[in-house]
Amino acid sequence: MSDRTFHILTFGCQMNVNDSEWLARALVARGFTQAPLGKARVNIVNTCSVRDKPEQKVYSVLGRIRQATRKLPDAFAVVGGCVAQQIGAGFFTRFPQVRLVFGGDGSAMAPQAIERLCAEPGLRVSLLDFSEEYPERDAQLQSGPVPPSAFVNIMQGCDNFCAYCIVPYTRGRQKSRAADAVVRECAELVEHGAREITLLGQNVNSYGQDAEAARHATTADGGKAVTFAELLHRVAALPGLARLRFVTPHPKDIAPEVIDAFGTLDNLCPRLHLPMQSGSDRILKAMGRKYDMARYMDIVQRLKAARPDIQLSTDIIVGFPGETEQDFEDTLVAMRAVGFAASFSFCYSDRPGTRAAMLPGKLEAAEKAARLARLQEWQNDYTEQCLRNMVGTDTEVLLDGMSKKPDMAPGGGHDDGAGIPGGESWQGRDPYGQPVNVVLPARPERGPAGGPEGWLGRIVPVTIVEAKKHSLRGVLRA
Repeated sequence: MSDRTFHILTFGCQMNVNDSEWLARALVARGFTQAPLGKARVNIVNTCSVRDKPEQKVYSVLGRIRQATRKLPDAFAVVGGCVAQQIGAGFFTRFPQVRLVFGGDGSAMAPQAIERLCAEPGLRVSLLDFSEEYPERDAQLQSGPVPPSAFVNIMQGCDNFCAYCIVPYTRGRQKSRAADAVVRECAELVEHGAREITLLGQNVNSYGQDAEAARHATTADGGKAVTFAELLHRVAALPGLARLRFVTPHPKDIAPEVIDAFGTLDNLCPRLHLPMQSGSDRILKAMGRKYDMARYMDIVQRLKAARPDIQLSTDIIVGFPGETEQDFEDTLVAMRAVGFAASFSFCYSDRPGTRAAMLPGKLEAAEKAARLARLQEWQNDYTEQCLRNMVGTDTEVLLDGMSKKPDMAPGGGHDDGAGIPGGESWQGRDPYGQPVNVVLPARPERGPAGGPEGWLGRIVPVTIVEAKKHSLRGVLRA
């Protein structure tokens, strides 16, 4: 076993995925190599504690790591992310193989800490302090092409303190990243082959509304902090950027200028994830969401006016403490009224330290599960109808790799490429983020950023010919 091998397992949100990808690049730049679980010296678990299940998975994974590395005496584990911030040094007692724990603000120092742990076998390190400034990290871009779709963090932490949410306690208070640093990273990603960029943050549209943002203000900005709408326009203007997305906004902070951007920025994709959480004003107030359904529906109407073809998705918590059958029915009514193309819905579970954990009126697990099943049944039917409605339409697909399964013809038989010699099945996403499979001819020339796959990163014209349960099938337009 090499002295400098690592393996990363990631749970939770896209911000965690992006953090893990950065950490992998940073370690490779320091001479480490990636290896399978059981053969790596450094085993990193990037954690999430938004819900109970991912947290329990972390404990299970650490047990698996201990078993997989029992014949590797110098192997050790690293725990990062929200559970690391929450449990902290407690991991050292429960799991002796854990030698480093780091939270969101400590991630910038994790690569150096891992190097030190490899050199000093008896050492343990915790990086759990919150910083008052955004912890800027080394760019650590790959020397070769980057994936067609890239992600860029624009902020860290959250100031909302929703009753059910642990994020402000595990990610810290909101800190906006310098706008120039964000734009510079986006420009470098595009230069290396990214065609689509997604801006990430716990609450992206409150970007610029914190002390850290004020500290970054420059004379070029008139001494004022850059707003999220202004940042959107700066990134959208980068030459070569075909698509721009962002997650996740909070309804209470979405500005009219951000809504207008969907109608004025050609490369801002017509898809927005807008967490509703509940359709009941009474429950929204108990959650501390700071908006009511009249405000939420007004945002929806203005988004649809700015971009009539926009598709919306959302988050829903079912069975929040005190939720009545009428509260739940209000949520179903709201979902039908909006017409969400997709939703991410979960049963409420207590998170230690949150206000909701101390609220009365907890629902039985069976009642929560029954309500969740009703909601998801409606959503599944509606999502399938949304996909069926796209059959026969023309779109453009950003290709991100070969299809995992051979494409199938509408009748259920294998598609040989519709007469395309040497046809191969590729996958990608349309502007709405819907997954699309399409058969393309073999293309020997290199990709747009000099990559080895000729179709990788290209945007191709496609006609949708079939809707599956969770994806679409298209054919290449002439």
